Order: sequence, then C-alpha cells, then structure tokens
Amino acid sequence: MSTTEDTPDVIAVLRDDHRHVEELFQKVQDHARFRDRRKELVDQVTIELVRHMVAEEEYVHPIVRDAADGRGTVDRAVAANAAAEALMKQLEPLAPTDEVFDRVFIKLMAATHCHVADDEAQLFPRLAAACLPTELRELGEKVYADKSIRPTRPHRPAPATSSDDPLVGRVPHLIDRVRDALAGNH
Repeated sequence: MSTTEDTPDVIAVLRDDHRHVEELFQKVQDHARFRDRRKELVDQVTIELVRHMVAEEEYVHPIVRDAADGRGTVDRAVAANAAAEALMKQLEPLAPTDEVFDRVFIKLMAATHCHVADDEAQLFPRLAAACLPTELRELGEKVYADKSIRPTRPHRPAPATSSDDPLVGRVPHLIDRVRDALAGNH
C-alpha cells in the first residue's frame, strides 16, 4: 500500500479501534442476544485492546513523549495501559458464569473508556501537533499493516519504552497466535 492522501492517518486508525472495541463491549453486555458468546467476545476485546495498545506504545508514544508537554501524557497512558492489561489478565481464566466476571469486565470497560477519553483529549492532539499530515498517514499505514503481527494477549510487565531487541514481542506473538488458532479466535 502506498501512502496517498486517501490513506487513513494513524489517528483515524486508532479511533476506529476505539469504536470497534465499544461495539464489542455492547455485544458483551447484550445478554439476550450474545449470552453464549460472551467469553469469545471478551477474548476478542482483549485481542483488539492489546493490538491497539501495542501500536500506540510503538508508534505514538515515542513521538508524543518528545513533544512539548508530552512526557506526562505518555506516562499516564502507559500506566493506564498497564492497569487495563492487568484487568484483561484477570478476565482471561474466568468464565462468564464466574461470580467476578461481570465485575472485572465492568472495570475493564471503565478503564477503556478513560483510555479513549485521554487519547482523544490529550494524546491525539499532541500527536497531530508533532507530525505533518504525511507522517500521520505513514504511521497509519504502519499501524494498520502491523495489526496482523501484533501480540494479542497482555504480557506485562513490559518496558515503558520500546526496545531495540528485534525479538521483543515476537515470542509472545507466536505463542498468542497458537493460542488464538486453538481457540478459534481471529
């Protein structure tokens, strides 16, 4: 894919992620229509959130961290991501019939809604101010293309900054792919 003016920029790609996760949250809460698929849907929420967070940490956070007043914004985002990942790890072994499932799921939804609000109000405007439109489109292309190779499960603790080690993220990714294939997830 070559970057053109029609290529969605990274902010549009990440906003689409937000909307998709919100749709999944609504399905999980729709007990009447999706009661038998709640665990599958929560697994899909986890996959989408982890991919989104990894993309932000790899592509967005380094740029925003270096921008004016960006360090605090990124530090808050990294801490919020770690909290959300802890909730996803709590949900992972639970069945929808477990007593604490809904309580943990509601906490994950609340954490995600805060993440989305912070992204939209803090992170994205700082990113837009720090990049040219062509750079935002190039990042959008990279984030979109990398979705299929990103980890799909939380693997904290992870460093708050990206690593130069090319194997970081690859081993968990391979394990995630095997687990997803066995579970029938995308």
